[in-house]
Amino acid sequence: MGGVALGAEPEKPATDKPQTDVPQIDRPLGVVELFTSQGCSSCPPADEFFAELAGKDDIIALAYHVNYWDYLGWQDTLSTKENTERQYDYMRAFGSRSVYTPQAVINGRSHVNGASRKDVDGALARMDRTGEGMRVAIKVSRTSDRVMIDAGDAGNGPADAHVVIIYFDPPQMVKIGQGENSGRSLTYWNAVSDIQTAGMWHGKAQRYELPMTEIAKKGGCAVLLQSVGKDGMPGPILGAAFIHKP
Repeated sequence: MGGVALGAEPEKPATDKPQTDVPQIDRPLGVVELFTSQGCSSCPPADEFFAELAGKDDIIALAYHVNYWDYLGWQDTLSTKENTERQYDYMRAFGSRSVYTPQAVINGRSHVNGASRKDVDGALARMDRTGEGMRVAIKVSRTSDRVMIDAGDAGNGPADAHVVIIYFDPPQMVKIGQGENSGRSLTYWNAVSDIQTAGMWHGKAQRYELPMTEIAKKGGCAVLLQSVGKDGMPGPILGAAFIHKP
């Protein structure tokens, strides 16, 4: 993961009045991370379902294209090494023995078949009901030249997490030329292009600032407040929000 110039300071009023023209949901229902591949014949149904999730205001939906199916004859045009590494990190965190596609990781806490609407919706509803959803409010505002990310207080919950900035591409259609999906034209939503750990959060309300230039050159952006295990593997996601472009 790369780094990004991001300032952090205790929460306090901004000197410039933030713009409030973009509605902001500070506690979404949940985060769905889909691990998928253009070279996987089982993935198109999951990608179609994911497009529906990406259209919901209360879901942070992120698609990570992986590269380990490229040997089947088609190199995924949206895959990155970092995306594949993130899935392997989840594999270790969950104590699994292998990775697979399509895999949906829900709130960083569990994984299900990404093509199963019943399993994904069920996991989101269960975690929301049992308090395993988004426990920490994340509010995003902006001025003309920067974005402010305000992470709330943890209360009695976990006290340490990474502030992770996820950049993703706008929807795009890809014509598959070889492999298991050869001849198909498939549309992909919120394909992750970059993952950057921007700082640490220690359970208290805190503000982080991101230059607007970082947002402007990307298709889309989200922030995840994700706890990290002692082994460095990703843990539960405590809060999340989209960072809307101006």
